[in-house]
Amino acid sequence: MDRKVRVRFAPSPTGPLHIGGVRTALYNYLFAKKNNGDFILRIEDTDQNRFVEGAEEYIIEAFKWLGLQFNEGVGVGGNFAPYRQSERTVYKDYALKLVENGWAYYAFDTPEELDAMRKECESQKKNFQYDCNTRQGLRNSLSLSENEVDALLKNNVPYVIRFKFPVNTDVVLNDLIRGEVKMNTSLLDDKVLFKSDGLPTYHLANVVDDHLMEISHVIRGEEWLPSCPLHVMLYRAFSWEETMPQFAHLPLLLKPEGNGKLSKRDGDRLGFPVFPLQWKDPKTGEISSGYRESGYLPQAVINMLALLGWNAGTEQEIFSLEELVQAFTIDRISKHGAKFDLTKAKWFNHHYFQELANEDIAKDYIKILDNLDLKGINTDLTFVVQVVGLVKERCDFLSDLWDNSHYFFVAPQTYDGKVVNKRWKDDAGRRMAEILVEMRHIAQQTPDDDNLFAHNTEEFLHRFIEENQLNIGQIMNCIRLALVGEGKGVNLVDIMKLIGSNETIKRLDKAIKVLGC
Repeated sequence: MDRKVRVRFAPSPTGPLHIGGVRTALYNYLFAKKNNGDFILRIEDTDQNRFVEGAEEYIIEAFKWLGLQFNEGVGVGGNFAPYRQSERTVYKDYALKLVENGWAYYAFDTPEELDAMRKECESQKKNFQYDCNTRQGLRNSLSLSENEVDALLKNNVPYVIRFKFPVNTDVVLNDLIRGEVKMNTSLLDDKVLFKSDGLPTYHLANVVDDHLMEISHVIRGEEWLPSCPLHVMLYRAFSWEETMPQFAHLPLLLKPEGNGKLSKRDGDRLGFPVFPLQWKDPKTGEISSGYRESGYLPQAVINMLALLGWNAGTEQEIFSLEELVQAFTIDRISKHGAKFDLTKAKWFNHHYFQELANEDIAKDYIKILDNLDLKGINTDLTFVVQVVGLVKERCDFLSDLWDNSHYFFVAPQTYDGKVVNKRWKDDAGRRMAEILVEMRHIAQQTPDDDNLFAHNTEEFLHRFIEENQLNIGQIMNCIRLALVGEGKGVNLVDIMKLIGSNETIKRLDKAIKVLGC
């Protein structure tokens, strides 16, 4: 009978969740859902020195925003609770069992003694490692007599428990992404499994918990690959080899330039977030930007991250979460790092922003308009929905709306100098004055009908251009400058329809007075 798929995402609450961690969680989620399995959140908080207040809550909030729901875990519960490692008390028993079976040993070396060893090795241009070659010369239960060890334990002398790697043994791992990975134990240091503060290290805790929680697959970042031989050996030491999970080590998320792991510093340097949500450091007060607060939509972040290191083997780039679940397979994850592409990230957000209902965007935009504290602007929902419908195709984010639509709400106070020099020259002012006269006449003929005013004005302008043998740009660009203040904007007829005949005439009149006839 096939084993049920159970995967876990196990972050440490040491700060904000890196976007690379989000991708790891996403791949675990997709794999679990594709295989009708369970997706579990476990908080690995055994390193109390690095614990950061608020980090756990941040992690949970990030996944709520992204829409990735856990089947079990912190904040959810489940049959294998507790899911917070600091609340689990089983680790010392397992560490002592390893000592009893000869797979681990007590080490009584003080930090000062180990530092002295390291410095001595450095002076000889060597690297110090606590391993099968050095452990007999150090202060541990392998080098000391049984009576000495008993006395030290009886007197409560601080100790750690280290794993005892066998000498010159090849540890072979069949990674689902990288294939066969082999490492010899003579190259590995005897890692600490249980610390003097009474808490396990990551290595012991994660193996014990993965076994007890019946984890079937461990999908994690490639930075854990060097630790995997220890984890494999722990399964062997506990006689758990038959239930050992399959491992898959994901490629790194790289800097946009491709040289090295993506970091917060890269985001600060290039102006993009590397965290899903904004984070305020509880100690320094420093604020780091987040995808949510930067205007990214969760579905865009999910889609972007899925394709940073995985592909479906087709040309398809736009995937809903459900489509990703159906298409996802581990064998299509790359072995090589994936470069972060800010332009592509914006491209994804642009796509999903266009799919939002205009009314929903308008409601959020009205909140922005209200915060601008501009007196007398039109924030009627029907009006703002129309504005959004005209400009949203030009926007990647909600925050782009004002730059692309401000002229619908406020008349220009200044005029772009480059556009003025290029467009408002020769007899442009005189031509605009002639057009203004006719606009006033059209407005009188179409009272209370801004759509008809705009339509009739457009017809008149085309006749005026043809009769005077002018270039269409000579006239339309000057009118755009008068209405917008710049050389950009949506179709002029649409602008006139929305701002209305009175405002159109008022703006053209002002431009003539300011820029001259």
